[in-house]
Parts: sequence; structure tokens; C-alpha cells
Amino acid sequence: MATVDDVRRLALSLPRTQEHLIRDRVKFRIGSIVYLALSRDESELGFAFPKEERAALVAAEPAKFFLPRESDLRFNWVESRLGALDPDELTELVTEAWRMVVPAKVARAHLDPPAAAPLPPAPSLDELRAAAEVFNGFAGVDRSWHALREETGRALDLSLAAHRTALHRWLNSWGCRIRYPREGETDTFGAGLAAWGERHTLAHTPLARLTPREVSRFAAAYEELAALPIGRRSLGPTAASKALYALRPDSVMPWDAAIAQRLHGVRDGAAFARHLELGRAWARAALEEGGGLREADLCAGIGRPEVSLAKILDEYLYITITHAAAADARKAADPAQRGTTPPAP
Repeated sequence: MATVDDVRRLALSLPRTQEHLIRDRVKFRIGSIVYLALSRDESELGFAFPKEERAALVAAEPAKFFLPRESDLRFNWVESRLGALDPDELTELVTEAWRMVVPAKVARAHLDPPAAAPLPPAPSLDELRAAAEVFNGFAGVDRSWHALREETGRALDLSLAAHRTALHRWLNSWGCRIRYPREGETDTFGAGLAAWGERHTLAHTPLARLTPREVSRFAAAYEELAALPIGRRSLGPTAASKALYALRPDSVMPWDAAIAQRLHGVRDGAAFARHLELGRAWARAALEEGGGLREADLCAGIGRPEVSLAKILDEYLYITITHAAAADARKAADPAQRGTTPPAP
């Protein structure tokens, strides 16, 4: 039987959805348009539905569905008894209700995303060393990471307010722009993060040895964390992946928007699982090429002795995708950096 948690999980996985508490009722909306609403006792779920079709729906399954109150009959809306719905049925109803209130191009992009480009082969150790050399050249590249590790005793614990604050600062140092609470204001990010941490037990397994079950758990944790409300928006995919890396630096190869888009086309939980599976394959290839070296020794030989292999692989992707794209954009914007060879006809 479907639950309120199922409703929340489904709704917050859909682009542009925001959760609001309005007159003691949980509602989910796109902008100002509500497409899901729970009753005050959370036993009933109202959802957007074509009004010309709802009479047939109610007549076919009166134990599950019923008409809204008379004042709401003018809207595209129908009510249901939440406990009578099964999870698959709920998924279809929530998705179709969402589809009614978002632009068609948003629905198409989410429900029928373009195929991702073929995944690149594992980088060689020489390629990892070359990327590490470039990454090491960035000013203060590890300063904020060392500060986070020092503040948290190298063991980030989300049950501790000081550790959540340290993670907040570290994420913002990487451009996540999570607003700090004003004096006397509730720390929505910290409170949400603590509650999320209580719901998820995450492996400490090195990336190369992650099991399918552990990958699945990381993906589910990522999806919920990305949808975590922080004020008027959610935490988002990049911050969620970086937070997971901060919690499990040996296990998680994070991503940014450019990396995720290039490799996977989307940034949902399924794509994050594929990203970890890709990282696992790459990590195994690097260790095999290393001839049996311990991971710490391999990382030191690559030129990044104080970070994990998961992070080295992320840095390689950053250098070859994100940084390279930014450099290409600068060249395109500056005629002086362009070559003199005329374009081919």
C-alpha cells in the first residue's frame, strides 16, 4: 500500500517540484500551481487529473477515488484514498499529475531523456598523473578539504551540529551557494541534513570494492539528499554528490553538472548509480595497472598522496571535461586565442 513517504519521494524526484505546508496540509507544486495535496490527516491524496475523465475514474474504482468538494469541481482535480493505492499506481498518478503542470519540454527531458554518449574507457595511470599535475597547479586546491578534515577529526558525523556547519562551509567553498541562516533563524540545511543522516547507513567500502547493494544504497541516499529542501530550493545534484564524498571519501566519486551531463545525460539516482559503477570499473583498472600496489601507495605515485582514488578519478574528469570545456569557452569568446586556420567548408 502507498504511503506519505512514497508520495514525497516521488514528487521531490520530479523537476521543479517544491513541498509546502499550507494551512496544515502538505502540498506539492510547480511555481504557484499545486498538483498534489494531502489531507490534514494524510489519509487522502488529491491530484491533478483531467476533469473530463474523472467521472469515469471514480465510477470504475469508487473504493479508491472520489470527486473533490463542490467548490473544487471546476478544477482538473480528483481525490483518492492513499491506503488503497499500490506503489506502481501511485507512481503513475503522481507522474501524470506533474506532467499536467510543467512545460512539455521539461516533461520530455525528464521522462524521455536523450541517450547519453558512450562512456569513455578507463584512464591510464599516465593520464591520471597528467591530470593530477594540472590539478595540483590550482591555487589552494586542497586547503578547504584539509580544514574540513581537521574540524571533523577526519570522521564527519552529521549528528553533530559543528560537523554540519563545517560541511556547509566546505560545500560553499566549492561553489554550492547554500545560504547561511541569519541569527535566530532555523538552520533548515543543518536540520534536514541531520534527519537525512539518520535515515541512511552508508558503506565505508573503497570504490573499487563497492557491491551492487552498496551502490544502490548510495544512489537512493543521493536522490533523497539532492531533493532536500533548503529554503526556496533543494540542495541539488552537485552539492549532494560532494556531500556524499565528504562523508565517504574512499567510496564516492562525485560529479558536477558538466561531468554528469557529458557522461550520463541526466543527474537522477539511476545516473548516480551508473556513475559509481563507472568509477568502480576505473578504480579496478587503475589498481590492476598498478600491479598490486595498495590504494594509498598508488595515489601517492599518481601525485595525490592525501586523497582517495575516488577523488583522483573525479579530478581527472574535472580536468578533461569541466576545465577543458571552460577553456574552450574562453577561447571562443576571445578572438586573440583562436587559431588562424580557416574552418573547413
